[in-house]
Amino acid sequence: MIVATEFVVAIRCPSCGKLDFHSISRFAFTGASSVKLTCTCGAPKLIIGTKNRQQYWFQVPCVLCETNHLVYYKAKQLWSNEVSFFYCNDTNVELGFFGPEDKVHTVADNYEHNLETLVDELGYDDYFFNPEIMFEVLNSLHDIAEEGFLYCDCGSYQIEIDIFPDRIELQCKNCKTVSVVYAENEEDLNKVRGIKKIELVKNGFKSLDNVDKDKRNKKKNSKRTKH
Repeated sequence: MIVATEFVVAIRCPSCGKLDFHSISRFAFTGASSVKLTCTCGAPKLIIGTKNRQQYWFQVPCVLCETNHLVYYKAKQLWSNEVSFFYCNDTNVELGFFGPEDKVHTVADNYEHNLETLVDELGYDDYFFNPEIMFEVLNSLHDIAEEGFLYCDCGSYQIEIDIFPDRIELQCKNCKTVSVVYAENEEDLNKVRGIKKIELVKNGFKSLDNVDKDKRNKKKNSKRTKH
């Protein structure tokens, strides 16, 4: 009889929205009561804990209602041959799922769980100036972070992401330096796609051309006046 010792969790980051996969072993709880999962962008994604190794709890930072959900599972549910899902209690929107690695990846491929799907479910298309550009810029930033090339000149790799209708703000959790990536048009997207690393500095990026904020504001004000 083969006893499963690992399961895989697929969960969206509550900060950048990217879906990632995390392998959890039974032995990860040896000498510890909890396991913490963190996104490559630095945001906490999930805490899995137990007191008796018979029942486990998931503490999920919810990307939708900005609170933590607590869900309980028996040990046999975690290391089973089936895929289980967990949801936002308030909206009933799926936040993630777990199970055997091959089945979890199959579910992810079939349902195309990504930031664009999440935004469509919530009806946020009208929130962004250009939803398609925003999704592509976010994906590009996450790819840079996954390669270890998104960091601050203070040496920290813990970068928080705040998403606005026209831009993404990157903030270093250590020194609080903030830099802006615009996501309004093809020019903005091409700038992000054309770089391999982003280093946050006090006056912007070392690796990304700065954009004149005054020109941006004048452009937006002009558009609003025409409407």
